[in-house]
Amino acid sequence: MPALDHARTRMIAALGLVGVGFSVLFVGTLHVVATDVSPVRRTISEYALGEHRWMFDTGVLGLCVGSVLVLLALVRTGLLSWPSPGAVALGVWSVALVVIVAFEKTNRAVGPSVGGVIHRYASLVAFMSVPVAALALGRRWRDDRFAAAARILGTLALVVLGAIVLRIALRRIPGVSELVPLGLAERVLAIIEVATVAVLALWSLRPVIVPHPAGAPAQAAVTA
Repeated sequence: MPALDHARTRMIAALGLVGVGFSVLFVGTLHVVATDVSPVRRTISEYALGEHRWMFDTGVLGLCVGSVLVLLALVRTGLLSWPSPGAVALGVWSVALVVIVAFEKTNRAVGPSVGGVIHRYASLVAFMSVPVAALALGRRWRDDRFAAAARILGTLALVVLGAIVLRIALRRIPGVSELVPLGLAERVLAIIEVATVAVLALWSLRPVIVPHPAGAPAQAAVTA
């Protein structure tokens, strides 16, 4: 890859990282200004039901744009090929984020809604997609330090997601809800997954075009 082209790819990755940071800023600020939503008991989507919905929507869409740019950078560097399981998973994550914004969480004061059901399943798909992408990348480039970080984060995300799913399945059993507070667990999962996207962006920013996959012939590293 020519140096100029690689510089452009690094710019795309950097903009993706900015999008991730933008999301962290907006959603993080919600935890300060929206004091009526418990960060321990209520999910992040609860912010979209109040006056600060625009901040929630802006933050999630910022993450979506950032994730698309990171995906593009990963494909351009050759770290991901399209279509591959990792690339498709990141694409699904980005689409799911848009669906989460388009269909708001069920408002308990109003009652169940079709949009709320769509929101719930889009959230589940989104949370599953990032660890799939991270583990796919980590497996392909398992000799790389960024691959190790992706594997660790992907595994942690699956563990926390599993705890959340188990908590929901056993919610009628006394004490389970207190043992695994849904809001807190979801925020831990969100932090892990946003950190994963940030790691993938940093991976694309390296001054080396692409390492060789584990077991493949080594390729010459080209610096920007």
